[in-house]
Amino acid sequence: MTYSDKVLDHFANPRNVGEIDGAEGVGVVGNAKCGDIMKMYLKIEDGVILDAKFKTFGCGAAVATSSIATEMVKGKTVDEALLLTNSAVAEALDGLPPVKMHCSNLAEEAIHAAIHNYRVGIGELDEPSAECPGCCNKCSDIYKVED
Repeated sequence: MTYSDKVLDHFANPRNVGEIDGAEGVGVVGNAKCGDIMKMYLKIEDGVILDAKFKTFGCGAAVATSSIATEMVKGKTVDEALLLTNSAVAEALDGLPPVKMHCSNLAEEAIHAAIHNYRVGIGELDEPSAECPGCCNKCSDIYKVED
């Protein structure tokens, strides 16, 4: 399996590792098949993501996708960050091997879960229900950004 220089760099020198005390948005997602778990923390003020940090338990690609995803959303509005896709994460890393694309899915889902948590916290969305724990991103139609 071959990784790009960017993947190797973000794995060896991950950006934004850690927690944010008092984070406005926290999202946790995992992949039972491979065992990767990502936890994203967002510091949000006036609808803008001022800081993003992560803790990831997983392979090098999981760490790299978490790292680049935090870089990609910092300074963005919440609505702009919701446009982050797994393919954009993979592209920012100059690609991922097909067997590791699920890591970019997790990075997207972790950011979206943290934003969902933030929106629940400010009363914009209801708490997730037992039928919808709020982490699978299947309900992304509620996050559509108006032009």
